[in-house]
This record gives sequence, C-alpha cells and structure tokens, in this order.
Amino acid sequence: MITSDFRRISLSLEGAEEGSHMGHVDFRVGGHIFATLASEKQGFGNLMLTPEQQAAFVAEQPNLFLPIAGGWGKNGATHIRLAEAKEDLLAGALRTAWQLRIEKNQKSRSKPNGSARQRNGSANDPAAVEAAKTRKAELRARLISPTALESVKKRYGLDD
Repeated sequence: MITSDFRRISLSLEGAEEGSHMGHVDFRVGGHIFATLASEKQGFGNLMLTPEQQAAFVAEQPNLFLPIAGGWGKNGATHIRLAEAKEDLLAGALRTAWQLRIEKNQKSRSKPNGSARQRNGSANDPAAVEAAKTRKAELRARLISPTALESVKKRYGLDD
C-alpha cells in the first residue's frame, strides 16, 4: 500500500473528510481526526486508537503496527507500515480508528447542553426565574438611563 491507498480508503468511510493539521494531511469524521499521514515520509500512516486497541494490533502484527513515540503513542496513536500492509488489513485498521472517533463524537454530543441554570434545575424554580428577570430589568434600566446616555455623549464629544 502507498499513501494514495491510505487516502482512498480513509475517504471511502462514511462522513470522512481530508484536512490538514500542522502541515500534514489528516482524515476526520465529525470534525475530529481519526488518521493522519504525518509520517508518510517515513513510510507510515497514523491511526488514532485506544491504548487497548493499539496493544492488540501490535501484538497481532508487530511487523506492521508500532506505537508512535512519546505521549501520543502512550495514548494509542499508532503507526502502520504502508509498504507491508495489505488492503484488507489497512481498511480494517482505518475502520477501527474511524469507528472509535464516531463513538467519541457521539459521547461528546450526549453531554448536557443549555445554560447552567437549565443544567442545575434553577430554570424550573419560579422564584429564581423571577429574580433573574428583575436583575435583568434593573441592569437594562441603568444602561439606557438618560444619565448614562448623557455620560456617553459627554465622554465621546457627541453633544448636540
């Protein structure tokens, strides 16, 4: 396999897009990277796996897979030797990284949305809602009061 095969297979996965990170080609799904060609000059494609997935790939095919050096590798980033990889193996490895990224994207979307009041329940407390409305009305009155308007006009030389 060569880098064009890595690119073709990556982009064949549903929702996959080619991007760039720090001057290197990457492949994303849902805006997040699942594979890169950051090490293509050394003959590697890179997969973003879990440490457990990485360990399984390396144990099964140590001649094809190796952890990326440093902290990235400790967190699951894995090289695949493109020249020695067969298409079905490369496709399966890319699909694994792609599927992991999709699962992570879904988990991040399931986090609570909305304001802090909505998340902690005070949006349903009538007294808290009324107090917030009162504070907002008081602030609005101060911001657009005739005194405040005159102060702005004077400061910026906007006197009539």
